[in-house]
Amino acid sequence: MSEKISAYHILIMHKDSANSRSELTKDKAHKLIKDIHTKISKEDSKNQVIFKDFAIKYSDCASGKSGGFLGEFGKGVMVKEFEDAAFKLGVGEMSKPVESDFGFHIILRDA
Repeated sequence: MSEKISAYHILIMHKDSANSRSELTKDKAHKLIKDIHTKISKEDSKNQVIFKDFAIKYSDCASGKSGGFLGEFGKGVMVKEFEDAAFKLGVGEMSKPVESDFGFHIILRDA
């Protein structure tokens, strides 16, 4: 049986992202995700409540409305860059910004 994890994420899209409605340039989106990462890290990167608040406020993904929760998933479900970063995290760990075709992500592994 393949390993499954669950995670939260924050997605910042830019105008060149897949399926994007964003007007941000790639550079501005990258700066924003780095700023969000810094703010969460200064608060408490392992605190789901803080992470969820940032997801609700900033994430361009529909999951942002639910605090960025993606639920449980196995390998081969998410885009490779996201999946590789998510599966390297320990439970409760937050990733550095990760770039995919959809934009820039910060991932918090839940289980």
